[in-house]
Amino acid sequence: MLYHKTYVHPTSSQWVVFIHGAGGSSTIWFKQIKDHRDNFNVLLLDLRGHGRSRDLLWEYIDQEYSFKSISLDIMEVLDHLKIERAHFVGISLGTILIRTIAEMAPERVKSMVLGGAVTRLDIRSRLLVSAGNRLKGVMPFMWLYRLFAWIIMPRKGHAVSRVLFIREAKKLYRKEVKRWFRLVNELNPLLKYFHEKVLPIPVLYLMGAEDYIFLAPAKKIIGANKHAVLAVIMNAGHVCNVDQPAAFNSESIRFIHHSSGHTQAVTT
Repeated sequence: MLYHKTYVHPTSSQWVVFIHGAGGSSTIWFKQIKDHRDNFNVLLLDLRGHGRSRDLLWEYIDQEYSFKSISLDIMEVLDHLKIERAHFVGISLGTILIRTIAEMAPERVKSMVLGGAVTRLDIRSRLLVSAGNRLKGVMPFMWLYRLFAWIIMPRKGHAVSRVLFIREAKKLYRKEVKRWFRLVNELNPLLKYFHEKVLPIPVLYLMGAEDYIFLAPAKKIIGANKHAVLAVIMNAGHVCNVDQPAAFNSESIRFIHHSSGHTQAVTT
């Protein structure tokens, strides 16, 4: 089972599950934990091959590797903890896993907060992924990660996000990197399906104003989903929860309270 850690609130019945992206770990949420645990029960976990679940990669080595199978890993933790329904908060490719869980078991998803949401791969991102997929066998993967970090998070204000991204990526096995590249290379048909099938689940797209690759596609899909709202965080890039944690926390906590039918004041 995936490594996981819980913070139990003394009175709240609401659970918030944090899902990191590829190459990260639950440490990406270090600036979210206090504010969210002051309001809700919190579940953090590390995906297979990442963080403290790194050595579990070998348990899955011969199994199917897909967004669905990785999402089932997460649901196994929920079942173990007897969490029937939860609010999900994700960043980057973690948002794809949340949307996959909502597709598989919509009754278990109360709301979705999709930070730095990946909703479509435009020509730039497709070229980036294609180049990485071709080079992954010949170039040291940390060179690729550093290159991607600078392309996706180019500004001086994104420095902390870049450092965190690269630091966590160093802990990955090369085999894990190759598998994620292969998944992302096949992502567009899945994103098209998600766009065409709107689920009746409240969703907040939390995007950095400086997320040059993924903000524009997110803006385009909002109008097609009456259950979705968009909040743009100023002075933040793709990993907006790290760049501007106070704004990210305030927006996400307010949205989760609203989705729970509560009007409790946000504590941040």
